[in-house]
Amino acid sequence: MWAPYKKGFKAWLRLEKSLSDHSVEAYLHDLEKLTQYLQLQGWMYNPDQLQMEHLQQFIRWVGELGMTQASQARILSGIRSFYKYCLVEQISREDPTILLESPKLKRMLPDTLSFEEIEMLIGAVDRSKPEGERNKAILETMYSCGLRVSEVVGLKISCLFLESGFIRVTGKGDKERLVPIGDKAVQQIGIYREHTRRFMTIKSGAEDILFLNRRGDKLTRVMIFLMIKELAKVAGITKTVSPHTFRHSFATHLVEGGADLRAVQEMLGHESITTTEIYTHLDREFLRKTLHDFHPSFRR
Repeated sequence: MWAPYKKGFKAWLRLEKSLSDHSVEAYLHDLEKLTQYLQLQGWMYNPDQLQMEHLQQFIRWVGELGMTQASQARILSGIRSFYKYCLVEQISREDPTILLESPKLKRMLPDTLSFEEIEMLIGAVDRSKPEGERNKAILETMYSCGLRVSEVVGLKISCLFLESGFIRVTGKGDKERLVPIGDKAVQQIGIYREHTRRFMTIKSGAEDILFLNRRGDKLTRVMIFLMIKELAKVAGITKTVSPHTFRHSFATHLVEGGADLRAVQEMLGHESITTTEIYTHLDREFLRKTLHDFHPSFRR
């Protein structure tokens, strides 16, 4: 009986929220969990009939399935989005999720690399291989601009304004932003385009994509993930390193250097400043370590 609501919610996520197919499927999976629970309980309720108490029981049931608090919080976030849709479309008169408390999550601080470790990892690129100049250009761009891996693989030549020192990035929800790009990244992109990319046979549809694989097609996120893992091993870096580590390092180094948090938010493409605030926690850890290493009272 919820099939029409799911169909409408799916269209709303795509058209109104401009979410990717992956994100849309994740939201629908969360809603499917709720309808599965309703069926198990024998509750033939439509969205307007559900009360907060029903949803509290649902969250407890999800916890009993062995799901982590992070998974429970994600599912609840999906249900909240569904009820936003229901209010907009006047399917429901009230939002039963509004007073629901999310599971308390322990905020994990992400691994970051020091500037020296970034240099070591980039220096581990074998530039004698055909893909070497491309890989170095990818890493320089990721660290210079703090891009998500999806933004890197989708970066277009037509969105490069290198003479002005900016690139146009398409982030989550197809939202565009202008991001400054450093001289080293600009120089390496030029080397890659001049000495590697211009000699490639490019597949139809990939003509405007900057970073290409050996077959002249768009790279995948997994390819970049594996490349960075291998380079970390070669460089002797034992930290957990992924493409997102470059983004975290970019933001952390900016905050440690005294950058305004709003400017960091803009460059990262965070919708909420709350997401960016994690880097103030990282900065506090940096300050604590600095005191521990250099202040006499900490070294007694």
